[in-house]
Amino acid sequence: MNTGSKKSGAGSSEILWKVLRFIGKYRLLMALSILLAAVSVVLQLYVPFLFGDAIDEIVAQGQVNFSRMWYYLSRILIMVLLSGAATWIMNMINNRMTYRTVQDIRSKAIRHIQVLPLSYLDRHSTGDIISRVIADTDILSDGLLLGFTQLFSGIVTIIGTLIFMLSKNVWITLLVIVLTPLSFFVAKFISSHSFQMFQKQSEARGRQTALIEEMIGNQKVVQAFGYEEKSSRRFAQVNQELKEYSQKAVFFSSLTNPSTRFVNNVIYAAVALTGAFLIPGGHLTVGGLSVLLAYANQYMKPFNDISSVVTELQNALACASRIFALLEEEPESPEASGRIEDVKGEVDIRDVSFSYTPDRKLITHFTLHAAPGKRIAIVGPTGCGKTTFINLLMRFYDVNSGTISIDGRPVQELSRHALRKCFGMVLQDTWIKSGTVRENICIGRPEASDSEIIEAAKKSHSWEFIRRLPEGLDTQLREDSLSQGQKQLLCITRVMLCLPPMLILDEATSSIDTRTEMMIQKAFDQMMKGRTSFIVAHRLSTIRNADEILVMKDGNIIEQGNHEELMKKGGFYEHLYNSQFVRTED
Repeated sequence: MNTGSKKSGAGSSEILWKVLRFIGKYRLLMALSILLAAVSVVLQLYVPFLFGDAIDEIVAQGQVNFSRMWYYLSRILIMVLLSGAATWIMNMINNRMTYRTVQDIRSKAIRHIQVLPLSYLDRHSTGDIISRVIADTDILSDGLLLGFTQLFSGIVTIIGTLIFMLSKNVWITLLVIVLTPLSFFVAKFISSHSFQMFQKQSEARGRQTALIEEMIGNQKVVQAFGYEEKSSRRFAQVNQELKEYSQKAVFFSSLTNPSTRFVNNVIYAAVALTGAFLIPGGHLTVGGLSVLLAYANQYMKPFNDISSVVTELQNALACASRIFALLEEEPESPEASGRIEDVKGEVDIRDVSFSYTPDRKLITHFTLHAAPGKRIAIVGPTGCGKTTFINLLMRFYDVNSGTISIDGRPVQELSRHALRKCFGMVLQDTWIKSGTVRENICIGRPEASDSEIIEAAKKSHSWEFIRRLPEGLDTQLREDSLSQGQKQLLCITRVMLCLPPMLILDEATSSIDTRTEMMIQKAFDQMMKGRTSFIVAHRLSTIRNADEILVMKDGNIIEQGNHEELMKKGGFYEHLYNSQFVRTED
C-alpha cells in the first residue's frame, strides 16, 4: 500500500514557512517571548562588560579599588538573577505556544481526514496515517520547542553581542562579522543532506507503524496460517531500512556541531591574536580584551546551540512535511447545502458508470428505478459490484458519469449528511467504538430514552446478551469486548432505533446463528414495510420475498425480476440459487 505522498518533496525552508503560518495565530505570545529573550540576553551580555570594568580596577599589586569592584560584582549578581527569571518565563511561554500549535495541527489533521475521499484512505495504510497524526506531530512538537528556545535567544544574542563589541573595538568586531559566514556555509551544506535522510526515516517509520498495526490487528490469522516467520522477516526488512536511514541522518547532522565549533574556534583565536597586538599600542586594555573574548564566545554560542539541536530540528521538519502532505490532500468534492424533507424513498439510477481506477471498468451504464417502499435485492458473484453500488448510493464515492436521484433530486444537490440520514445501514463489517453499550446504540439518535433503546434491542434480539453484561447498557465496550455476532446485533439495534425512511442491508446477518437470523428476519420484514430497502445477500434463501431481484455480473445487471420469474428463466440466477442447495459430484 502506498504510504508516500505527492507533496513530500518540499524543501525544509518551504516546510518551515508552513509551520510559521500556524504559529502566526499566537503572534502575541511570540512577541512576548522575543521581548523576554531580548531582556534575558541583554542582561547576560552586560555581565562581561561589568566584569571588564571590575578587572580594570586592578591597576597593580596593592592598587585595587575594592569598593568599585564590589559595586560591579553586586550589579552582576542582580543581572544574573533577572536574566534567569526572564529566561524561565520565556520558556513557559514557548512551551504553551509550541503545544497549542501542535494541538491545532493535530486537530486540523483529524478534521481533514473526515473530509478526505475514501480513495485516499484506500491508498494509504491506517498505520501510516496514525503515524502522521500522532508520532510525527510529537516529533514536530519536540523540534519546535527546541527551535523556539534557541532561535529567539540566539538572534537577540547575535545582534546584542555585535553592538557591545562595537562599543569596545570596531576592527575586531568587523573581523568577527567577516568570518561568520563560514559557519553558515558549513551548516547549510550538512543540513540539506540530513533533511533528505530524515524524510526517508519518517517514511520508513510510517511503513513500520503500518506493518505493526496490520500484524497485531490480525494476529489470529497470522498464527492460524503459520505466517509468523514471514511476518518477522517483513518487519526485519522495514526495521533495517529505518535503522539505515536513521544512522545516515544522525551521521550527517552530527557533522554540523564539530564543523561549526571548528569555525568558531578559529574566530575566537583571531580575536585573541588581534587583541594581543592592540594592547601594547594602547588601543585596547586587558579588561577590554577579556570583554571581547567573552563576547566572541557569547556570539558563537547561538551557532553552537543551534547546531547541537540540528538533529531534532531537521527531524521535526521532515515529520512536518508528512503532516502537511496529509493536510494538503484534496478533500472530497465540494459539499452541497441541499436538504430533503418527508422522504418517500424513490430512487432513480440512470446510466451510471464508475471505476476505482481508470484502466479497470467496474460498473458500466447501470440503470435502476426503485419505487417507494419496494424491496430491492442485489445478488451476484464476489467482485461483481454489489458493495460498490452501495458506496455510490451513500456517496462514499461519486459516480464517473450518470445520475443518482432521491425523490427526484440528484444526490449531488444534497449535503452528504442529509443524504446519509435518509438511510439506515447494517453492513457485514461491524464497527464498535470505545464507550458504553448505550452510546454505541444511540449513535444515530443520541436523544433516545432507555425505554426506546430497550425496545429496539428486543426487536433485534440483542437484549438477551445486553442484560447479562456486568452493567447492562452502561457496560464499557472495547473492540474485543463482544463476539462478531454480538457486534452485528448491536449494529442492527442502531438501525432499529433510528427507523430511517430507507434501508441498506449488506450481509446484515452474516455473523449470526441460523435460529437468531430467522427471528431477526421477521423483525426486518416488519421494519421494511413501507420503506425502500436494498438488500445485498449471498444466501439467496433470505431474499426470496424481495419485490425485485437484480442479478449483477461484471458491473452490469444481467437479469432482473422477482424470485419466481428469475427461476423460470433458467438463467444465471437459477444456477446461483440451485448451487447453494444441490451437491455436485466431482
